[in-house]
Amino acid sequence: MGTVVDDAASVEFHDFFERHYAELSRLARLLTGEPDIADDLAADALLALWHRWDRVRAADHPVAYARGVVANLARTRVRSAVRERRRVALFWAQREERTEDPDVADVVDVQEALRRLPFRKRACVVLRHAFDLSEKDTALTLGVSVGTVKSQTSKAMAELQRSLGTERAVQKVHAVAGAGGTVRRTGTAGGRNR
Repeated sequence: MGTVVDDAASVEFHDFFERHYAELSRLARLLTGEPDIADDLAADALLALWHRWDRVRAADHPVAYARGVVANLARTRVRSAVRERRRVALFWAQREERTEDPDVADVVDVQEALRRLPFRKRACVVLRHAFDLSEKDTALTLGVSVGTVKSQTSKAMAELQRSLGTERAVQKVHAVAGAGGTVRRTGTAGGRNR
C-alpha cells in the first residue's frame, strides 16, 4: 500500500511522462536514426527516471536531466550498433518522415549528412536546430559546457555546409530536422545564440 508521498510522486511522475514522452522519443529517433527503437529508448529512460524520481524531481532542470538520459542511452545504442557489423545496413534504414510536401531530396541529403557527423556534433545540431534548445539547455542535456556546445555546433554546421554544398545548410537542417515534429520552435535559424 502506497503512502501519500508515494501517491503524490506517482501522480507527478505520470504528469511528467505524459508531457515529455513524445519529445523524448523524437529525440531518441533523431539521435539514433532508428524509429523502431526510439519509443523503447524513451520508455527505458523514463523507467530509469522513475527509479530515481526523488532525485530527478528535485533537480533544477528535470527535462534536461531526462534528455541527458535519452542521449546517453542513444549513445550506447549507436556504439553497440556500430560494433555489430551485420546490423550496420539496418542501422540507418530509410524512415518515414511525416511532413507536408517534404522536399525528398533535401530530407535524404540532410539525413545522410547528419549520419556522417560524430555523435556529439550530431547531438548538438539536433538539439539546437530540431528541438530549438538554447545553448545552455543543450549543454545541460548533454552534460557538457556551453562552450563545447557552441564549438561542436559551429564545427558540425561547417561540416554540413561543406557536405550539403550550400550556404543555406542552416535553413535546410532546421527545416528538415524539425519537419513534422511536435516541439514548438521559436526564433529563426539566424539568431540562435540564446
